[in-house]
Amino acid sequence: MNEPLILAAILILAAGTFSLRVAGPLMRARFELSERTRQLLSTAAIVLLAALVATATFTAGHTHAGIARPLGVLVGGLLAWRRAPFVLVVVAAAATAAGLRLLGVP
Repeated sequence: MNEPLILAAILILAAGTFSLRVAGPLMRARFELSERTRQLLSTAAIVLLAALVATATFTAGHTHAGIARPLGVLVGGLLAWRRAPFVLVVVAAAATAAGLRLLGVP
């Protein structure tokens, strides 16, 4: 591909992304969602996030991630639930997974 075509593609994608970002606040005043719809959207966001966490926790590519990563995520999740500082959550989760792998746990 040549550079002008790549630049045009980038500009088109940037304009589309900006348009989608601006559309939400501009259209909010025109539509009124029912309380049931708001609850469903909130639940859908939580379910989507949980699915993303589960996928990232238990798989590595197309294979099982082993047990060290899920245990690290568990430690991080427990610390986050106990409202520990974010840096501590991340470091403890990483240290747990790294420590277990150092001990030979997959």
